[in-house]
Amino acid sequence: MASVASKNMWLRRQQCPCGDWKCYVTYEGDAEETSIVSQIVKTESLQSQDMVAPYVGMVFKTDDDAFEYYGNFARKNGFSIRKERSRLSPQLGIYKRDFVCYRSGFAPARKKLSEEHHRDRKSVRCGCDAKMYLSKEVIDGVSQWFVVQFSNVHNHELLEDDQVRLLPAYRKINEADQERILLLSKAGFPIHRIVKVLELEKGIQGGQLPFLERDVRNFVQNRKKVVQENDALLNEKRENDTMELLEACKATKEADQDFVYDFTVDQNDKVENIAWSYGVAVNSYALFGDVVYFDTTYRSITYDMLFGAWFGIDNNGQPIFFGCVLLQDETLRSFAWAIQMLIRFMKGRCPQTILSDLDPRLRDAITSELPSTKHVTSIWNILPKVSSWFSLQLGSQYADFKSEFDALYRLESTEDFELRWNQMVSIFGLGSDKHITLLYSLRTSWVLSYVRVHFLARMATTAYSKSVDAFLKGIFGAQSCLRGFFEQVGIAANLQNERHQEMQCQYMHMKTCLPIEERSRQILTPFAFNALQQELIVSMQYAASEMANGSYLVRHFRKIDGESLVIWIPEDEQIHCSCKEFESSGILCRHALRVFIDKNYFQLPEKYFLSRWRRESSLMFFDDHSVHDKDDEWFQEFQSLTETLFAESSITKERSDYIRRELTKELTRLLNEEIDNGM
Repeated sequence: MASVASKNMWLRRQQCPCGDWKCYVTYEGDAEETSIVSQIVKTESLQSQDMVAPYVGMVFKTDDDAFEYYGNFARKNGFSIRKERSRLSPQLGIYKRDFVCYRSGFAPARKKLSEEHHRDRKSVRCGCDAKMYLSKEVIDGVSQWFVVQFSNVHNHELLEDDQVRLLPAYRKINEADQERILLLSKAGFPIHRIVKVLELEKGIQGGQLPFLERDVRNFVQNRKKVVQENDALLNEKRENDTMELLEACKATKEADQDFVYDFTVDQNDKVENIAWSYGVAVNSYALFGDVVYFDTTYRSITYDMLFGAWFGIDNNGQPIFFGCVLLQDETLRSFAWAIQMLIRFMKGRCPQTILSDLDPRLRDAITSELPSTKHVTSIWNILPKVSSWFSLQLGSQYADFKSEFDALYRLESTEDFELRWNQMVSIFGLGSDKHITLLYSLRTSWVLSYVRVHFLARMATTAYSKSVDAFLKGIFGAQSCLRGFFEQVGIAANLQNERHQEMQCQYMHMKTCLPIEERSRQILTPFAFNALQQELIVSMQYAASEMANGSYLVRHFRKIDGESLVIWIPEDEQIHCSCKEFESSGILCRHALRVFIDKNYFQLPEKYFLSRWRRESSLMFFDDHSVHDKDDEWFQEFQSLTETLFAESSITKERSDYIRRELTKELTRLLNEEIDNGM
């Protein structure tokens, strides 16, 4: 564990490919994976080339380079090598190196042990004379190693490729596999099952790992003592660092009364769970807490704690941080406590919709604690599992299966989904597959045709997922203790708020010159306006046919995506489209816009500009006090001024650039005056 703890303490959490929901394994970040892959590629490329046999006079920069070269040559030719003798001089240090075949020499005679413990193990050494001897010379101050003797004559049979890989010299367990083995062993997996999991993860046939089951057993046994010693040290470190984290929370609370935190202790009065949030996050939740994503991607193996983070989406389409939690385990009880903390921190306000992964205990906790909240499983949490579940099983058919699966996810009709799902299951012979059964049982929480009736605020997208991932990588990039991690979370949350403010003053180009577009530009943020503008542009390619009951059938002029039914209620200026885009995102769809245009609307009814997408719904002009003082004359005047400022700045790009530049200067001046006056 010491080697693990010295590395980046946060690892990405994923479900074990064996399908056991109780088994979670982790893998390290991109940097180490890249390193491991590059080493493998380097080795394979050497083996794939026609290697030149070593020869007398061959030159190497170092003796290690020579040993690596001779080792690769040996493996390609059916044997392995070992280091034999070396010679040392005061001037040159080590100046002679002897590398020999693994069967060189003879085994020394051993004292016989008592019958009870004696193992008659035959030696592989048979006096083979294959060798490569090196000598070091210093030329112009540069050391070089020369081959002075070489023989490739063996007195034993050389091995085939499938045999040579089983020689002890080549049965190495790389660092990534070592960490995986330790994690699986700690989870209670027997040795034979650990080997099976590794084979599944690597997508190889049984018996094709670069090491044997007994190597795994020996490795686990040898590490048990080290792990036990390190666990004692880690437990002490965890306790000390956890107490430091609590002290940091207390100090932050004293400096900022809006900061909130809580924790639980176990029966031994040791901290088990900690949650915290910031005043700005609580304020932003009041505006954008309609949809929440609970991310549980990362776990610390140093502290053996799961990190959970609550995110929303602001009116600029950017992830917004609501708070986080560190959990000692992944039980229903812990997840329920985490959700309780979110609701308590956010003053009892529950989200309309919550997104999470497929973890069944988390699902149960959400059902229990948020009975009125719609639970959606984000597609980006499902797709990696689809690959691990079906790619090996389906083999060459997987590409066709994945294409059909993607198409099913995007279907607008639940009836079409049910029909085509059954057809897909039949075609690929997955009727008895437990993962297919699981996905189908949860279809109402992830299939687009089912979830579109619930408000998602454009969070169930790949773009949003990537933004959240970038935020989390910024937190976990630094290697630090819990207190340092706590500070990093605070820095990332503040930077996120600053980016929100910067995006408010972007200039937005007109593309259709329609009055609807002009009015929308004055009201909506750049993100929301761009989304509506795109729908407005595409609506020009649609035709609306009025029906006898006053509804409309709207279809593309090429009939690419079928037709949509738009219901129009003129008395209340209400419009409803069968595609459910407005219900899902809060942005009117192309079909509804087509009807508004046909009815000669020059601006959309105010009800179709949701407050969460309006420019004035900005954290830049929002704090806790304004919630209580909205009826004050000053607040009304301030709000009017900001609306005017936004409207005027959007008329031309020159105005937008000028106002942004001058407003920044003026705000800086006012803040400096406030600091100088001690306000």
